[in-house]
Amino acid sequence: MSAYGLHRVIEPAGVLPQQAWRLDAEPVPAADEVIVAVERLNLDAASFRQLREQHGSGAAVRQAVLDIVGERGKMQNPVTGSGGMLLGTVLEVGPESPLGLKAGDRIATLVSLTLTPLRINDGLQDWDGEDEQVPCRGTAVLFGRSIAAVLPDDMPNELALSVLDVCGAPALTDRVVRKHPGGSVLVLGGGGKSGSLSLAAARQAGASRLVALVPTEREAAQVLQSGLADEVVIADARNPVAVAEAVGKQVDVTVVCVDVPGCEHGAILATADGGTVIFFSMATSFSAAALGAEGLAADVEMLVGNGYVPGHAQFALDLVRSQAGVRALFEQRQTA
Repeated sequence: MSAYGLHRVIEPAGVLPQQAWRLDAEPVPAADEVIVAVERLNLDAASFRQLREQHGSGAAVRQAVLDIVGERGKMQNPVTGSGGMLLGTVLEVGPESPLGLKAGDRIATLVSLTLTPLRINDGLQDWDGEDEQVPCRGTAVLFGRSIAAVLPDDMPNELALSVLDVCGAPALTDRVVRKHPGGSVLVLGGGGKSGSLSLAAARQAGASRLVALVPTEREAAQVLQSGLADEVVIADARNPVAVAEAVGKQVDVTVVCVDVPGCEHGAILATADGGTVIFFSMATSFSAAALGAEGLAADVEMLVGNGYVPGHAQFALDLVRSQAGVRALFEQRQTA
């Protein structure tokens, strides 16, 4: 038995579950494992966009997800490499589990579906394939080193799941912005889930100038109404020159929260020497980021947002509770 789930790896042998091609998703707990009755999957934005672009119709997207999970024993998009997270109720807890959970707890997992053994039992019959939140009946396995949060009782489950899905972004944004006291911050994709939370976190951390970059007039109007940003600019984040021109004076911190590839160079151009770029998008090409910064002679620190910062779940939930603009943007996304 391994706290990292090595015993669940079927192939190839010797790798961690995230890197594995196939996992054993048998819903029988080892001594330190937890079995969860799955109620809803939350596919990450980059993965869902790719599936929609490749397969087109909702029915085809639904079948693609079933095929991936059926073949691999987990939800890991073979193109983007990403997955998402889930909501469910604890069924069984192994006697040596360190997670502090008990049977009956309603939880959201804070580890990726790319390393979570998963079975789907209902054929996703209640999902039309048109939304990244997936009603689902199945089982999942949490390891000794997994992370989960008990769902709060003061907000709808769908809202809590959306927030917890991206809770690493605002926590790391807070940490980085505090290293640039009174600095300026740009969020690419400021109208999205992780983007709006990152704007709120940057404001709370003392940013002096907050710029949200969005792709459409509609999103710009929503962000302006939310009051989360001082400036809202419209540009294609994949066009480096357009990004730099839209932002104007370079910022100290840039947070990349878009779900499309090709946004690395614009983020670098918009960031001043000595500044920091945080990449939260699973669509990021890290070779493009590194080589692009080198080619631009840009002296910027570049960070990979790994989704985990101690206390990140409570931090994100508190931002939604305390800042009405954040909650409004999340609720608009759910009703769109």
